[in-house]
Parts: sequence; C-alpha cells; structure tokens
Amino acid sequence: MTLRNWITDLLNSLLSPEAAAPLISPTLLVLVAIISVASYFLCVRIVTPLTEFLTKKTETEWDDDILNENAMKAFSQLAPALILAWLLPQAFSNHQWGFVAIERVTKAYIVYAVVNLICVLISNTVDGFEKRDKGAEHNLTVIEGAIKLLLVLIGVIIGLSILFDKEPGMVLTGFGASAAVLMLVFQDTIKGFVAGVQLTLNNMLKKGDWIVCDKAGANGAVQSIKLTTVKVQNWDNSIVTIHPYTLISDSFRNYQNMRDMGARRVCRSIYVDFDSIRFLSRQEIDRLKERGLITEEDREERNEVNLTHFRKYLTRYLTEHPDVIKVHEDPSVIVMVRQLQPTPQGLPVELYFFTHITSWLPFEQLQADIFDHVYACIREFGLRIYQAPSGRDLRSISTD
Repeated sequence: MTLRNWITDLLNSLLSPEAAAPLISPTLLVLVAIISVASYFLCVRIVTPLTEFLTKKTETEWDDDILNENAMKAFSQLAPALILAWLLPQAFSNHQWGFVAIERVTKAYIVYAVVNLICVLISNTVDGFEKRDKGAEHNLTVIEGAIKLLLVLIGVIIGLSILFDKEPGMVLTGFGASAAVLMLVFQDTIKGFVAGVQLTLNNMLKKGDWIVCDKAGANGAVQSIKLTTVKVQNWDNSIVTIHPYTLISDSFRNYQNMRDMGARRVCRSIYVDFDSIRFLSRQEIDRLKERGLITEEDREERNEVNLTHFRKYLTRYLTEHPDVIKVHEDPSVIVMVRQLQPTPQGLPVELYFFTHITSWLPFEQLQADIFDHVYACIREFGLRIYQAPSGRDLRSISTD
C-alpha cells in the first residue's frame, strides 16, 4: 500500500469521500515534510551520537577523523532530500506541474548535498594525513583544493542540467560560449590552480618550509598552501599572503633543503686595506710562531706576506672549529678563505664554509663569534680593515 492510498483510506474513514478528497494532497505534503524534517533530526540526535560512540570504541583514529561532526552534519543534510525524493511521486501523482518543479529542485539539492559530503570527507582525510605529518611532503592541501574545484564544477553542471531539463553537454557548451567572461572572473583561481599544481608536482614548496620572497616581503615559515593564497608567517610574527602564481612567475628562496641536509653556508667578506699588505720581518714571524698563529707548514721562504699567513691561519682556524663541517665529514662541502676582485674600498677576503647549525639565532651567533675572532686577530698580522673616513677623522685632518 502506497502512502497516498493509506492517507486516502484514513481520511475516508474519518470524513465523507466528498470532504476527504480535497484534503488528501495537502495532508500528503504535510506528512512528507514532517517525515523529511524528522529524518534530519533522527540523523542529528541519534545517528550522529551513535556514530561518534562507535568510532571512539575502535582502536584506529582514522574513523574519528573522517566521520567527525562535520561529516555527520553533511550527511544529515542529505537525508531529508533523499526521503523527499522517495515520497514525492506519491504526494504529487495528481499534480504533475508541481511534482516536476519540486522534483527538479529536490534532485538539484541532492547533487549539492552529495558534493558537499564528498568535499567534507576529502577535507577530513587530508586533515588526518596532516595530523600524522604524512601530508606535508606531498602538499595535499593543493590537491584537495583541485579535487574540490573539479567536484564543484561537475556539481554545478549536473545541477543546472536538472533544473533546466537539459543534457549536461548542452550546459557545458553554454559555459564554453562564455569562457572568456568566466576566465576573466575566475582568472585568479585558474592561475592559482595551475601554479599550485606546479608547486606540488615539482616539490617546490610545502607546509613548514622556510622561504624568502623579496617581492612579497615574505621571510618565514609557510603556514598553509591554498589554491589562491600561500600564507607565510614572518619571523617578526607578521602574516604575508602570496598568490601561488607570484612564486611561479618570480623567484623565491626555499631554505628547507638546507635544514634537511643539516648544513648551512656562511659566505662573508672583510675588506683589507691595501696599504697594510706587506712582507713580514723575521722578528714578526717569530712572534707569530710563538703565539701559534703561524706553523712550520705555513712557512715559505719566498712568500712571507702577512696576508698570505693570515689566510692560512683563518683556513686552519675554520677547519678546527667544532661547528664547521669538515671536508672528510662531507666531501661536498668547501672550507675556503679566498681573495675577491679588488675594490676601491679595499681587498675583499671571503670566508666560505658550512656549519652544522641551521637555526637562525644560533647561526647568527656562530657567525658573530667567528668574525669577532677575525676582527681581533687581523692586527696581529699587521693588517688593517678598510673603513671609510668618518666626520671625526675629517675634523682631525682639518685641525692638523
């Protein structure tokens, strides 16, 4: 027995057939509405708590993450539409136009609810991977956004085809005819989608990476990567949002590989005054030997230049420093003290080496300690660091 027949028999038993006939359809509508609303509250009040209870009883945590409150809420929104689509043919058998209109709206809503439920499940799955630190390497948030965008587009096409009673191909053709307008409206989303896919496939960026993008004023850790924004928390705790396309079209530096390898480069120069470069006397060489600044291996009868011995000392100092990576530890690293092209400000002497310390604050402290030593010991070799004359120097010259 159908629902309409049951309502008809019930009303005929209570009223005369003439009085019951006009009340059958309104009663059916009210009953269908009550059943649909009741199905929603049934899911919210019974199915959702029961699902939560059962997922907590299991040993795995994946069911807790996937079938969470958001997923059950999306399912509860789908249940009334399914009940309504099932009972509508019985309620509107004698009202064809009303049945067609409400049926189309109901089916379109079912498409929306299904897409929403799938999107929520995808989000919960990605959150579960990130919770376990398994999704950061592959940047699943961009993949999540791309899949959601594709699902929404499919849902819009199917929903419009249901509402207007057209084939999905015809709706897609209509979108194609207005492609120029759509590309103008959604150009940021399209660019972000393409850039996000490139960043993901080429493994250029992931959550937690330390990046520097001078154009965007970003220098910090990546907090999130979405289709249209990359959020970076700078070291001063400010937040910078960058469009993914900016990272593709312009250059940016990613220091994560440095962190993973555990080797950070130091490349800094000091400028030596040309007038202080000279040959060392025998007394100066003996004094430097007594202080351990020159070894017998450094001695060259024809090359007793103070800058030469200074470079050799710095090379030995760096190779013996406990925080500097040695060549025998990692053949790919370089420990070097070299001269660069002379400049009007003096002769650049560059220290080039790698250290185990990669964190910002300890790294800066290490650099400062090493160059404090460089600045202090350079005078022992009779060398001077170039320094532009200050106002005090100029005043002393004019006074003389």
